[in-house]
Amino acid sequence: MKQFFYFIICAFFLVFWSSCREDFNFSPSTGNLEFSKDTIYLDTVFTNIGSSTYNLKVYNRSNKDIVIPVIQLAQGENSFYRMNVDGSTGNEGTLQGKRFEDVELLAKDSMFIFIETTINIETLSASDTQFLYTDAILFDGGTNQQRVELVTLVKDAVFIYPQRFEDGFIETLTFDADGDGTPDETNLQGRFLNDDELTFTNEKPYVIYGYAAVGDGKILVMQPGTRVHFHADSGLLITNGGSLQINGALSANQTLMEGEVILEGDRLEPLFSDIPGQWGTIWLFNDSNNNSINHATIKNATVAILCDGNQDDSNKLNISNTQIYNSSNFGILGRATSVNGTNVVINNSGQSSFAGTFGGRYNFTHSTLVNYWNTSFRQFPSVLINNFLIDEDNNAITNNLEEANFNNCIIDGNSNVEFLLEDLNGSSFNYKFNNCLLRFNNNNLSGTGNYNLSEINYYENNVFNSNPNFKLPFENQLIIGNNSAAINIGNTTFANNVPNDILGVSRTASPDAGAYQHITFDD
Repeated sequence: MKQFFYFIICAFFLVFWSSCREDFNFSPSTGNLEFSKDTIYLDTVFTNIGSSTYNLKVYNRSNKDIVIPVIQLAQGENSFYRMNVDGSTGNEGTLQGKRFEDVELLAKDSMFIFIETTINIETLSASDTQFLYTDAILFDGGTNQQRVELVTLVKDAVFIYPQRFEDGFIETLTFDADGDGTPDETNLQGRFLNDDELTFTNEKPYVIYGYAAVGDGKILVMQPGTRVHFHADSGLLITNGGSLQINGALSANQTLMEGEVILEGDRLEPLFSDIPGQWGTIWLFNDSNNNSINHATIKNATVAILCDGNQDDSNKLNISNTQIYNSSNFGILGRATSVNGTNVVINNSGQSSFAGTFGGRYNFTHSTLVNYWNTSFRQFPSVLINNFLIDEDNNAITNNLEEANFNNCIIDGNSNVEFLLEDLNGSSFNYKFNNCLLRFNNNNLSGTGNYNLSEINYYENNVFNSNPNFKLPFENQLIIGNNSAAINIGNTTFANNVPNDILGVSRTASPDAGAYQHITFDD
């Protein structure tokens, strides 16, 4: 009974209190709103590609509930921006997302405005390759009007994408994928590049949707300063008889990297600058040939380079002066193939930075092959070499590892063991490390394959488990400092074959291991 009486009293006071309050008695805004930003910079976007969503917080610091008569974009229905105000899309029709009326905001409260844009640069300028597009969010009007500026840099681009058919299907690639002479239908969305698309220049960025394929007898050439951006699940396929030649140049300004060829995802916002797995791979198919990559940066892929077959072809892939970062699986994955690398830098890979699998021929000189990916999530060391594969019936098939030579290299990372050699004894297994700085802090040799670190034929003049003194390894800054154990341990014969480091610094007099000669920086 007492509980019932207590409930009646509480209910009476609640009704009385609510009837006396002046909720919903909103006063007009007096132009005293406060904002989390006075200008919203929507990061660079490509023409006709939607931006990320940005937010603005609006505060009512007063003791009164207010109503804002209008929130609108200054350019009205012609604006390329669109807004959402606390979950509402505003007026109907052409002003939807552009104009909002009688927006209520309680005392001492705040609300979010979300802003996006999709801009067609052709309506802004017919000649510019980039354009600064601006607008403003207007609050209220007359003497009470307040504004927040909106700014976006828009870039024009060359777009390469598969055909979309009327029935909704998207063009897929058909080619001889397995090398048996018969075209195979694949489920890869994309198309073959036309002859007039086989030279990429630095005039405009290239944005690729799906897989852009290079056909038999065709060569895709990328000139210095080329920028290639891949959408999700996109990449390059260099099919049988095709070639890829990335011809970057040493940049005078290492911040601008004006001579480098850069391949990355199509999200230009800083938030996405180092996010792995944004696009697929550069796939060099079996019987593709004369593939070369020089002065390139390849970042944020799933497998940056997948190289298949032709292990007796010394020109299958020659890669030099190239950086590969933030691959969600592998930096370079070779399968029974041939890879020659000089001044190659690979870091932050979800599995291995370099994996030479199912035998093959692999030769790296003055390269920095490291992995500072979180060790809780990666299963393999920086460098993985084996001579087998496991087929769909779980049977092991072996193939000769003709050679795996690492000369004047750094192999390191944030794990105790950063290279793994797996030999099934079913075929040849030839490897050698010369004048390298190696991370192998495992006295028991467990899980390292059938080899002995003391075998002089395989390990000559190497330094184990010492500090490479990288500048900022977790941020992909892998130049070495004055306290590096890699200083002066390089063999001059190998250095003479690669006389300059990746930055163009001479190394012939006193070569350091790795892709960089050491510099002075604050430890």
